[in-house]
This record gives sequence, C-alpha cells and structure tokens, in this order.
Amino acid sequence: MRRILPWLVAAIAVAALAIDFLTIPRPFSDQPCAPSAGLSSGCIDTRLGLDLQGGLRGEYQALPTADHAVTADDLTTIRTIIENRINQYGVAEPVVQTQGTDRIVVEIPGVSDVETVRKLIGSTGRLDFVPIPAGTTGVNQGTVLGTSLPACAPNATTFSAECVLFSGDQVQSANAGSSQTTGQRAVDFTLKGTGSTLFANYSRANVGNQFAIVLDGTVQSAPAIQTAITGGSGQITGSFTTAQVNELVTVLKYGALPLAIQEVSFSQISATLGLNFLQQSILAGAIGILLVFIFMLVHYRLPGVIACIALTFYALVVYAIFRFIPVTLTLAGVAAFVLSVGMAVDANILIFERTKEELRSGKTLVSAIEAGFNRAWNSIFDSNMSSIITATILFYFGSATIRGFALVLIIGVLLSMFTAVTLSRMMLRFVVRQPWARKASYFGVSEDEFILAAPPRGRQRQAGASV
Repeated sequence: MRRILPWLVAAIAVAALAIDFLTIPRPFSDQPCAPSAGLSSGCIDTRLGLDLQGGLRGEYQALPTADHAVTADDLTTIRTIIENRINQYGVAEPVVQTQGTDRIVVEIPGVSDVETVRKLIGSTGRLDFVPIPAGTTGVNQGTVLGTSLPACAPNATTFSAECVLFSGDQVQSANAGSSQTTGQRAVDFTLKGTGSTLFANYSRANVGNQFAIVLDGTVQSAPAIQTAITGGSGQITGSFTTAQVNELVTVLKYGALPLAIQEVSFSQISATLGLNFLQQSILAGAIGILLVFIFMLVHYRLPGVIACIALTFYALVVYAIFRFIPVTLTLAGVAAFVLSVGMAVDANILIFERTKEELRSGKTLVSAIEAGFNRAWNSIFDSNMSSIITATILFYFGSATIRGFALVLIIGVLLSMFTAVTLSRMMLRFVVRQPWARKASYFGVSEDEFILAAPPRGRQRQAGASV
C-alpha cells in the first residue's frame, strides 16, 4: 500500500488541477460543453449562489377555487414542491419562501434557461390518464384537451367522449427511460393499486385504441394500446428532448400543486452582496490562510512545510470536488471552506505536538513521528466526527443556505482527515529518511532535547543527528 499511495496522490493532484483550471465536459451529461450557457452547459464549472452572482426572481400567486380558499398549509406545500422541482432541475440552493397570505417568491442563482424554469415552476402538475373513444383521430402529442374533463363512469371500459380514468395521484414512481421499440427518450412510470387495476381493465377491452397521458390539459403522449397492460407499469413515449423528459419526471415525482398559481412577476436580479464583496471575502480568507501557513512554518519548521504542502493539496482537491459535484458556493460556503482549512491545520498541530513529546521522551525521530500520528489519531477522529455529525444535522434540518454551508463543511472535514493523517505522514516518512533533514532545529526542539531522543545504548552520534 505504501508503494501505491504516492502514485495515487499524484493522480488525484493531476485530476484536481485539470478540473480546477481546464474546461472539461461533465461526465454523463447530455448537454454540450458550452461555457457561455451557464447552468445549462455540460461543462464542469464553478457555481456561485444568489448572493454572489445574482439570478432570477419570480413571484407567484396561489389562486383559490370556488370551494377552497388559500391556506397556510397550501402555501407550505406549494413552496416545498417548487423547491424540489428546482433542485431536481439542477439548480442548487434556490430561495423559495412564502409571502403574505397567497404569494410564493422564488429566487434562483445563475440560471440562463429562463423559459424552462418558468414553465417548471408555473406548471400545476395535474396528470390525467384519458381514454380516447374508438374511431377518434388527430389526438397526438401537443393536443389540448383542457383541464375540466369529467371523471369516467365507475367500472366502465368503453367511452363515447374523453374523460379522466385516473389521475397522477395513482403514480407510484417515475424515471427517465427509453422506448424499447424506437429507442427514443421516454418516461417510465409505475401505478399504484387502484390505478393499476383500472388501467388493466381498460387495456384488456381497448386493444388498438388510443390512451392519452395528459399533463395540465395538454397531451404528452397518446399511444395505441398494443396489448393488455396488467403489471401496473407503463411508459410515456413521444418526441421528447432530454429537458422535456427531466421536466416531466420531476413533475410526476414531486406531485401536483394543490392549487393553480399564476405568475405575478419574473425578473433578473443582481447579486445581493456583489462582486466587490466576494473579492473582499476571498481576500480576507486568503490572508487568514496565509497567516496560518506562516505560523506553521515558524513554529513547526520542517513539519510545518509538510503541513503547508498538504493543505495546498487539500485546497486544490476540495475545489475540484466542489466543481465536479457541483456544489453551489455562497458566502456561507466560502466561510465553511476557510473553517475546514483551520480544522485541517488543527489536526496537523495535534500530530506535531505529540511528535515533539515523543522526541523528548527518548524515542528516535522515525519512531516519534509514527507514535505522534498514531496517538493523535483518536483525538483527530473524535473531533472531526463530532463536526460531521453536527454538519449532518444542519444539512438535514436547515434551509437551502444552511445546507450549502453544511455540505461544504462535511466535504472539507472528510478530506482534511485524509490529508492530515495520510498525506502528511507519507511525506514525513520520506523526508526524515534523508540525511539533511535530521536536525533538531528543523523540528522545533532544542539540541539538548534532540540528544535525549537517541536510543539509550551508549552509542555516540553527532550533535543534531538522529538515529
């Protein structure tokens, strides 16, 4: 393992540098790599939050019906569904909040595909499964049937006009797929018990007839039934783009809005903090990290150099992970990153102080370093695990901004454990075997203390050398 580790670290460093500084297509993305396309591009890129780069702001009004007024529970449900839809679309850390008694405000960072997002938010998400009467022609994708179709008669299997056999509440799951006959994009869905039974009864009696799948009054697919479908699983086929498939899956997965909503306003907004504020924050963080580096170099000498190299590696890899996942960086996320650097330094300090104690107790340099890492590990593990547990709780229960902070902190803490314990140890093992590195001053101890580190076997050694 010790022979493989340096090559593994080198490979990770090269990959991180490429992800950090080169324009690379994002794996498994159907979108072409076009850096100018913003979040719709298929490139590995850095995503900034609303507070740092601005985005879109939409305001929507929930519409009451004749027999149902808008309630606080309705607004909460609408807010949750819209936030889930936007996150599924690929936009991290949207700000979705209720306002007043019937308004929902949506703020989305860095979006360029405005119309797709507007359609996704504004869609009621009502899905109906509609039998098409035998002999009817001209019903295909895009045909408008309206949203006020009556329910089909109970237990009926033949119909003279369009009606709703069952609705989207009978859909158990939905996923992107492909047609087995044409290979085109499609949406696979599974029905619940009642919907599965109704669909099975209808399909048995209507082989050869059309059956329309209608979203918000518009036909998404109207295939002819080829055989009875009794397993509860179906597929929506048509000439879909990848974006249309993802949009339909998202609406099906997160359900219909309890009430219709209408767009009140939709506009571009500037960064809430501004570019200058971002630059000042990054400068402050860089100064703080630089001071940490200076402290490590002055106080710990050679181990401090090793720690600075490990922290540089850490910063490059963490930034590459942020770009690859991707993580949307808000100012809170930047703060979490700087905090995780401080925690990585803290682990190195525990190790190096423990190493000094081992040197002063009479151990050789190599033995003292190994003991320093081994005995500091319990403290490092306990401290980092408590941080991860706390961050996980914040991620699970927090708002979008808090979740971003927690995610950055979790990634940073996990990687800091690797750099402090594995990478620093690997480099120190190599360095202390070099003759030029065996000097007391390089490890922040006095010559007398370093002499005490010699094995008590009466052998002479030159002052400042370690056996």
